[in-house]
Amino acid sequence: MVRLLFRVSSFAALCMGVVAATVDSIASVSASRVVLTPLAAAWQDVSPQSLPAFQSIVETQLGAASWIAFQNSILPQPAFVIFLALSLLLWAIGYKRPSPAGRFAA
Repeated sequence: MVRLLFRVSSFAALCMGVVAATVDSIASVSASRVVLTPLAAAWQDVSPQSLPAFQSIVETQLGAASWIAFQNSILPQPAFVIFLALSLLLWAIGYKRPSPAGRFAA
């Protein structure tokens, strides 16, 4: 059941990454240059009130230094890269390895 949760979360992150990449590609074609939307800008566009709420949660649970590290390393990255990396990570956690004995082993 937990693997299913990770797989569904991975699929959701993959869908968000594809949407973010599509938006960036459309913006790149219309601007005739490469446009990469940072995660912070995409987050502000989708849900502006949740970013300060997430900041307060991270600062109270993990400390202010962790928020500064997150703000300086993750938020400036392109949104589609973060979502696709998150999708890969969640898929790897939820991956079920094939049985080494084979398909028909008891």
